[in-house]
Amino acid sequence: MSVNLSPLGGAAAQFFNNDGVPLAGGLIYTYLAGTSTPAATYTTSAGNIAHSNPIVLDSAGRVPGGEIWLTNGTLYKFILRDSAGNLIGTYDNISPINDAVFTKIANFTGNGSQINFVLPINVSSENLINIFINGVYQFKNTFSLSAATITFSEAPPVTSQIEVEY
Repeated sequence: MSVNLSPLGGAAAQFFNNDGVPLAGGLIYTYLAGTSTPAATYTTSAGNIAHSNPIVLDSAGRVPGGEIWLTNGTLYKFILRDSAGNLIGTYDNISPINDAVFTKIANFTGNGSQINFVLPINVSSENLINIFINGVYQFKNTFSLSAATITFSEAPPVTSQIEVEY
């Protein structure tokens, strides 16, 4: 199992109540995204020691050990409460930092005039793919998708590297 740092409370984060006071004894509950199913988080990059669930914050409002590590390929929901159980915030669909939730399915080279590229699989929606040209994310309004064909609004530059993740 591989883990990556959490973007929420990942390293050396300090949590506060709504008045800006450190959240001493605060509680971080972790669930699978969109559910009430508990999900494990870890204390180190080895992913071999689980945090308690909920994670109980120290007197300064920090995570014991200072780090939260999440399982790659898993989306999480975090619920933050004060020591009395009052809700501070809910954060859903959190993925580990630099997690490769998507898998590269195609790599093309632009020729300066081609606007259509055929993927090896059919994809049902633009919202299910990420496209990068020379490492720069392409917003959904720069292309359209029909089954397995991506059509750009303008041709990617000559020798540009086009990566499609699904």
